[in-house]
Amino acid sequence: MSINSSNQNGSPDLLSGVMLNAYPDSMGQNLSGLVAMLQEPGLKGIFSQLYLLPTFFNSDLDRGFSIIDYDLNKELVSVDDLEQLKQLGIHLKLDIVLNHLSVASPQFKDLLEKGEQSPYKDFFIDWNEFWVGNGDLDQRGVMIPEKHLLDRLFMRKPGLPILKVPFEGAQDRFYWNTFYQRVALKTSLIEALEEKTGVDHQSCLLLFRLIEQAITDQLDIRTLDLRGYEISHDDLTQLIKSHTSLLGQMDVNANASKVWEFYQETLNKIQGYGGKILRLDAFAYLHKAIGETNFFNKPGTWTYLDRLNKMAQKNQLWVLPEIHAEFGQHLHDQVAEQGFGIYDFFLPGLVIHTIEKSDHKPLLKWANEILKNDFKVVNMLGCHDGIPVLDLKGKQVGENYNKGLLSDAQIDDLVDLILSRGGRVKNLFGPDGSKISYYQINATYYSALGANDQKLLLARAIQLFMPGLPQVWYLDLFAGENDDQAADQAGKDGHKEINRTNLSLAEMNQRLKKKVVLDQLKMIRFRNSAPMFHGTLELPEVAENHLHMIWRKGEDYAVLEADLGTHLFTINVYENQQLKQII
Repeated sequence: MSINSSNQNGSPDLLSGVMLNAYPDSMGQNLSGLVAMLQEPGLKGIFSQLYLLPTFFNSDLDRGFSIIDYDLNKELVSVDDLEQLKQLGIHLKLDIVLNHLSVASPQFKDLLEKGEQSPYKDFFIDWNEFWVGNGDLDQRGVMIPEKHLLDRLFMRKPGLPILKVPFEGAQDRFYWNTFYQRVALKTSLIEALEEKTGVDHQSCLLLFRLIEQAITDQLDIRTLDLRGYEISHDDLTQLIKSHTSLLGQMDVNANASKVWEFYQETLNKIQGYGGKILRLDAFAYLHKAIGETNFFNKPGTWTYLDRLNKMAQKNQLWVLPEIHAEFGQHLHDQVAEQGFGIYDFFLPGLVIHTIEKSDHKPLLKWANEILKNDFKVVNMLGCHDGIPVLDLKGKQVGENYNKGLLSDAQIDDLVDLILSRGGRVKNLFGPDGSKISYYQINATYYSALGANDQKLLLARAIQLFMPGLPQVWYLDLFAGENDDQAADQAGKDGHKEINRTNLSLAEMNQRLKKKVVLDQLKMIRFRNSAPMFHGTLELPEVAENHLHMIWRKGEDYAVLEADLGTHLFTINVYENQQLKQII
C-alpha cells in the first residue's frame, strides 16, 4: 500500500511527512515562540505539517472550540508567523467547528439584542420550538420530548443539551447546547441584593446560594421563596441578568441559509491563512431531526458532508472529518467509502495494549484493515482531547454484534491501568443523566505508559511505522507528565487540562537534552523525509510478543523489529545498498 494519495482537488499530496499538533501558545507564549523553536537546528526539518488548535481564532471556552469568530487571535497569532511557517515549507491544518458557536459570537449577540427582528433568529436552535408538538412543557418551561424520542438521543453530558438564555425585556428561552456551558453568578450580586432589599449580608449570601443552585438546575427563579427580602421575582430576575456571566457552545441550525454563508466565509479565511487540511470538528452532531439520535443522522449527515466537501474543494482544502464512534459501528468505513480521510482514534489505545500486554494481534488486525481498504489515515498517540476508549468497542447493529478491536474486558483493563497511573475518565450519559459508557481517558501519553522512557520510544516507533500521516502531540514529544494541578484548578470540566501544559522556551531547551526527546526527534526526522515510507508496508508473521514492520520502496527498505516483552527495538534502514541503524 502507498500512503501517498492525491487530495480531492488533485493538488500535491498532503498525507506524507510528520505533523506537529499544538495550541499556538503550547511552545512559548504565542505562535512566534513556536515558530522560533521550529527554526532551531534541533527541530528544523523535523515536521512538514502543523495542526494548530482553534485558539488560533477568537474563542472563549473549551480551549478554543467555542468560536467567537474566525479572525486571527492577535494575542497569539500574527500574519508574520504564518508567512514564516510558509517559508519553512510547513503546511497548516486548521479546524472549522461545524456544530456550534459561542454565545459571544456576533450572530448570537445580535439574536440576544434583537430577538425575532434579528437576521440570525434562525441561526441557532430554539429547543422548545424544535420539539413543539412532540413533547410537553415541564415546570421550568422546558419542552421534554416524548420518551421514545428522548431515549434515542445521543448525549455528551448529563441532562438535556440545553442552555437557558436571558433575553432583554423578554422571557428566557432554551437553546440547544450539546457540549460545554458555563453559567457563573457574579459575587457582585450579593452587594446588589443588600442595596436593593436592605437585608443583612448573611441573608443575601443565603439567597445568592439559592439562586446559584437554581441556575445550576435550570429552575425558574419564580420558584424561589422571597419572603423577607421585599423584592419581586421580576426585579430579582433583572438583577440576576446584570450579574451573570454566560458562556456556551450554542448549536447552529444547518437548515438556515445564513449558516452555510457563514461556513463559506470561514473556508475563505482558512484558505487565506494558508490552511491545506480542514478538520471538521463535531460534524456528526450537525444534522438534527425529530426521531433521530442526532449523532450521524443518515442520510442527512452525508448530504451536509457532501455540500461541505464541494465548498472545501473550491478553496483547495483537503477535508478530514472528526468522528468518535465504536469500531463495531464501522462509521470509519463509511466515511472512507465516501472518499474522505479518517482519524485513527483506534491507534492510541491499541499501542498501549500492544506494549503493556505484549500482544500485537489487535494492532496488526487494524493495520491490515488500513492496508486492505487503502484508508487515508491521520494517526496519533496523544492529543488535546484524551485517549479514546469508546472507539475500540464492539457494537450491536441490528441483529448482529460487530466485534471491536479490543474486547470489553481488554478495554476495562486499559482504562483501569491508565486510571491507576493518574488518568481521569470522561463518560457518556443517558437522557436520565446516568453513565452509559466510557468515552475517553485523559492523561498524557507518557504518564499513561507509566512515565517509562523506553515504552514511549517504542510507542512512537510503532506510530511512525503505521500507515498514514503521523500527528505528534507536542507534550508527548517532550515527555510531559500529567498536570494534576491544572486539571484540578479548571474545575468540573477541567479533566482535559491534564494534558495541555504550556511549555516555556527555557523548559523546551532543557528537555531537548533528554535522551527520550532526542531519540524521538531522530525517528521523526527520518520518518519525515525517508522515501521508503512512500512505498508499501509489509507485516511479516512473528510471535505475538514481537513486532516486525517493513516499509519498502524498490530496493530500499526500513524495518522496525521490537521485543514487546522487554520493549527494546531497532530501526534499521537499507538504502543505496548500505545498511545503517537509526535507533
